Amino acid sequence: MSLRIGVDIGGTKILGGVVTDDGRILDTERVASPRQDPMAATATIIGVVQRLRERTVGEIHSVGLGVAALVDFDRTRVITAPNLGWMQQPLGADVTAATGLRTVVENDGNAAAWGEFVFGAGRELNDVVVVTVGTGIGGGLILRGALRRGAHGGAAEIGHMNVIPEGRPCGCGRRGCWEQYASGHALVREARELAGERRQDASILLALGDGTPEGVQGRHVMEAARAGDLVARQAFETIGTWLGRGLADLSAIIDPQAFIIGGGVSEAGDLLLMSARSTLSAKVIGGTDRLIPPVISASLGNEAGLVGAADLARLPN
Repeated sequence: MSLRIGVDIGGTKILGGVVTDDGRILDTERVASPRQDPMAATATIIGVVQRLRERTVGEIHSVGLGVAALVDFDRTRVITAPNLGWMQQPLGADVTAATGLRTVVENDGNAAAWGEFVFGAGRELNDVVVVTVGTGIGGGLILRGALRRGAHGGAAEIGHMNVIPEGRPCGCGRRGCWEQYASGHALVREARELAGERRQDASILLALGDGTPEGVQGRHVMEAARAGDLVARQAFETIGTWLGRGLADLSAIIDPQAFIIGGGVSEAGDLLLMSARSTLSAKVIGGTDRLIPPVISASLGNEAGLVGAADLARLPN
């Protein structure tokens, strides 16, 4: 049995796992992401890989790293990671030097997309767009059964589509990016603003935190929405509407068979996806004369990125 380690590196957590060729996860380890400290983050990633390797019975053949970043075409270097504070980081070489294992670096959206395509919700599809809604928005394009990375490795940075000219500032340096309106970060901001304006309607939400709008966290919004809190539900509806607007634009450009929605925020299910679906239907070019791609939930959950990264490390560059 051939074994590989996949690591999903996001803005808040690093999740590693030992993965078989058929996508089974044998062991995992999760730690917090060091923010704005590339050297500490690299050391943390290496530590996760080494500890998983030490606990594994059998040979580890390679490592795949899925990172929330723009990655070079050779899949060795992080060019920039706005949510992590990385610039021109030789991540693949650093991990290889420390472990002796061949290491492939890939954008986390691409890694998650590949995981869903090979082992998850996209198994029977050939043309899909995977949208990962987490701290920001990532994505991956599977067209005619292949991962499309673009001419320089930078394709599918869909979270940085401009939806509002001169809108909210984004960590990428621009303003008005899609992820500023349809991500986990945007969900918390929306919920806090609404809770400040409508405290009575936000009683459940505020009670889950410290009683103030500033104390509201992402997990509180999801829990409160499921409990019927009006403000939390409206926050999800707003974020879902923005999500649907972006999907309509992507549909006009790519015309996929389906959109697969993953990432931590997608765990809210229909709280997020109902408004996304209705907005996509209303905004898609061609209206009722156009086949509207279904919006479906990813099936691998938070493990899509590490499974996809591990499987990509099986393939040649």
